[in-house]
Amino acid sequence: MTTQTATEAMLAVRSDSGRNARRRTVRRRRRPDGVRIGLTVWGILVFAFLFLPILVMLVYSFNTGRLLATWQGFGFDAYAAAWASPVIRSSVITSLEAAVGAALLSTILGTLGGLALARSKAKTSWVLWATLLLSITLFTPEIVDAVSMLPWFVSLGTDFGIGIFSNGMVRLVVAHAVLSVAVVTFIVRARMQGMDEALEEAAADLYAPPLKRFWQITLPVASPAIWAGALMSFTLSLDNTIVSSFVQVPGSTPWPVYIFSSLRVGLRPEIAAVSAVMFVLTLVALAVVGFVLRRSGASTEEMAKTLASA
Repeated sequence: MTTQTATEAMLAVRSDSGRNARRRTVRRRRRPDGVRIGLTVWGILVFAFLFLPILVMLVYSFNTGRLLATWQGFGFDAYAAAWASPVIRSSVITSLEAAVGAALLSTILGTLGGLALARSKAKTSWVLWATLLLSITLFTPEIVDAVSMLPWFVSLGTDFGIGIFSNGMVRLVVAHAVLSVAVVTFIVRARMQGMDEALEEAAADLYAPPLKRFWQITLPVASPAIWAGALMSFTLSLDNTIVSSFVQVPGSTPWPVYIFSSLRVGLRPEIAAVSAVMFVLTLVALAVVGFVLRRSGASTEEMAKTLASA
């Protein structure tokens, strides 16, 4: 056997062995993995558990019956009736106005608080105590917050003569913002703690004034967390029922309180119709935040982390 023939034989053997190895790999990949299948089924069940109630609500928003739980046919009667009801329109507008006001107030205060905690040069014990006090507002039951806020607003409006706290909208905005400030603070703090302080120091070395450093460096870096905190404040305000039912006054009834009072006479399809619209508004808010984060240069992973931190 010549050297060329031997070489060709060795190459043929190696090619056959390579093809056989690839076949074994393909067969191994095609073999069903019980753990992977189980995790896939479990994930589908979890998502079904989370979103099936919302899907049912969306479907029943097109119910033409008099009661929400009694399906009679498909139609847009519930949406038309909700739009024609001045009480429903007033409660929805009140909820949206309170949510926007609470989001603005809590975002401003929470952003300043998060920056202060992240950049504080004070003793560590001060930061720990401040974090603990903010955490208390998150873990305190809402019924306790509601019971404490009601006499506070009454005292400010009557005993101290601050008439603005007798306004129902002001009460809702302040009460909802108090419950959301800690959330925004922790989100902004987590974002700023991962920021390299060398950027601000370099700007200071180039004689940039503090206000310019804040607007051109600090604020753009913190903007994803600020948007996420604002979105969280907005949704928390829309969802608040217990505190709202205590601090609201006649003429400023938010949507959750209206739904809660409707339970006494039975829920109507209009409730599901308006809830479906507000759910779509929440999705639109998420889309806006995602668009802003994308324009700021954030990757998909960073966007998911920012929204998940909210």
